[in-house]
Amino acid sequence: MKHFRRILFALVLLAAANGALALMMLGSTPLGIGACLLLLAGFVYVNLRPLPKTAPTKRIDQLSAGCELLRLFLITATINAVWMLLWLPSAIRMAKGGGFFSGLLLVIWIINAIPMVILEAILFWNGMIRVYLTSVQLGLKHRILAALCGWIPFLNIWYLTKIIRITSDEVEFETEKWELDEVRAENEVCKTKYPILLVHGVFFRDFRYLNYWGRIPKELKRNGAVVYYGQQQSAASVEDSGRELAERIRKILDETGCGKVNIIAHSKGGLDSRAAIAHAGMAPYVATLTTINTPHRGCIYAEYLLNKVPEAARQKVAAAYNATLKRLGDENPDFLAAVTDLTESACLARNETTPDMPGVVYESVMSYCRKARHGKFPLNATYPVVKHFDGKNDGLVSVDSAKWGTRFTLLEPVGKRGISHGDVVDLNRENIPGFDVREFYVNLVADLKKRGY
Repeated sequence: MKHFRRILFALVLLAAANGALALMMLGSTPLGIGACLLLLAGFVYVNLRPLPKTAPTKRIDQLSAGCELLRLFLITATINAVWMLLWLPSAIRMAKGGGFFSGLLLVIWIINAIPMVILEAILFWNGMIRVYLTSVQLGLKHRILAALCGWIPFLNIWYLTKIIRITSDEVEFETEKWELDEVRAENEVCKTKYPILLVHGVFFRDFRYLNYWGRIPKELKRNGAVVYYGQQQSAASVEDSGRELAERIRKILDETGCGKVNIIAHSKGGLDSRAAIAHAGMAPYVATLTTINTPHRGCIYAEYLLNKVPEAARQKVAAAYNATLKRLGDENPDFLAAVTDLTESACLARNETTPDMPGVVYESVMSYCRKARHGKFPLNATYPVVKHFDGKNDGLVSVDSAKWGTRFTLLEPVGKRGISHGDVVDLNRENIPGFDVREFYVNLVADLKKRGY
């Protein structure tokens, strides 16, 4: 049905482009004007509503509509280009023949071509603007490459088909996920006894409009979870961050009266959380701690680089970072303290004085990449360095360093695709084949609920 609709629209577009010609041949009669307006009305309608409204959200609906418009453009442009090219030789031959009417066919061809190009351009930009504004999976890379390839014949067609495929897959995936959540919404599979506290890693903050955890919190809330954020500074020593988290937990307890929290902490946030539990008196108020890609045993490469970089350079980088993050809301950022606390020697020494506290369930999760290119910048650059010093890793943290607690889950990459340090918290909002990051966290929290936490 869709294919028939697209072919039919190609014919409508061709007829609409012929509107100027029809007006000329019919002498601008009411019949000619009416036919032209009717065809143009059909063109406008399809541009406004290329598909019946079946998508679950406005964003997905607009993205789906953009995909369909680009498909329509690809089909109609091909049909119309072939039609005009078949017609052109005859027009040229007649023009060369001489005589009063010799150039008439060529004039008619030009009159036909101009509105057709305009209508095709409207169709293309309508679709492209929609997918550019609504797609998450295109990312910055595909948007830039599409703009560059658009000026190269044949390559532009190939890249247009690539954009259509990426955005169509996104529509299908997001629609299925929405439908899944709708089915299980009443079950509130993520409604745990204690609220979820998401604790970010180093060099990031819990900004309101740029969520460190990507689409994960919204997915958890849709399935019944109550979610809070750590809100500690982006860079500070583990002990200072632990004290900040302890204060945050106290505020959550005062606001909700929940008694305890379930902590899910990424990267250095796992070390900060352990410090809050063991050293800042939070053990009675934490039911579970699940660390995600946390360097419990430190990073050998971090120690090596820290020792190799000259002192003057270290201080210059630290000063620039601290000044920038102070403007963004950190009260007292300390770049060097944060980095130093991630080294192998610092982590091993801290482990001796930071025991797992009775009554708190400690568990850990880790992922890894198979190749450097599986991590987006800068993780694709750091991966080989980390691999040389630390072994199998996610671009920053090694698998061996992340193992902690009574249960360890290793997320194995499916096929050739890896799961990087950023992928595991949906930092890039990317739908990774074989790994649904949002569903992973839904299952993780649902398991906490099943166990009574």
